[in-house]
Amino acid sequence: MSAVNLLVVRHGRTAHNAAGRLLGRADPPLDELGARQAAALAAAIGPVDRVVSSPLLRTRQTAAAFGVGVEVDDRLVELDYGEWDGRPVGGVSAEEWSRWRGDLDFAPPGGESLAALARRVRQACTSLTESAAGDDTVVAVTHVSPVKAALCWALGVDDAVVWRTFVAPASITRIAVRPTGPQLHSFNETGHLAGVNAAPGTS
Repeated sequence: MSAVNLLVVRHGRTAHNAAGRLLGRADPPLDELGARQAAALAAAIGPVDRVVSSPLLRTRQTAAAFGVGVEVDDRLVELDYGEWDGRPVGGVSAEEWSRWRGDLDFAPPGGESLAALARRVRQACTSLTESAAGDDTVVAVTHVSPVKAALCWALGVDDAVVWRTFVAPASITRIAVRPTGPQLHSFNETGHLAGVNAAPGTS
């Protein structure tokens, strides 16, 4: 039975990521390590039929490493953190974390809820795979929260599962989509980054 191979990947590292800051709709570029991660990511995946990216710079730079035309899909954009964008992760209070983790409809001030993000990412995953031919390999270059939402879509589980997962920069999540539905083949692959992340001066 043929399957569409949907590879959902996170962009390479940015300076905001390295500094431990929440990074939503702010638009910094990849840092030096992030650019190397993007190259290693594309090399590990190899030839693909289609590359679709979030509109933000860090994802478009990562997508460009595949050397093919890149389509932009706004549904793959990162969660809107609103007033929290750029805030150190440690700057979110215990009370705020508790409200956020306990309610998928909670949104940071001026931002977006995880429930809203999940709806648009599920729509994107469905349409990207339905428009592909059997055995096509489609790469979706996106961010932490959309990768987690795609995982929940593939497994058919509650979106609260996102709080129990970790997604590394330039990691790969592989989903095979057959007529019977999606099937998770791997999550958060990072083996291709071992030499890159361990390079002198990058820690």
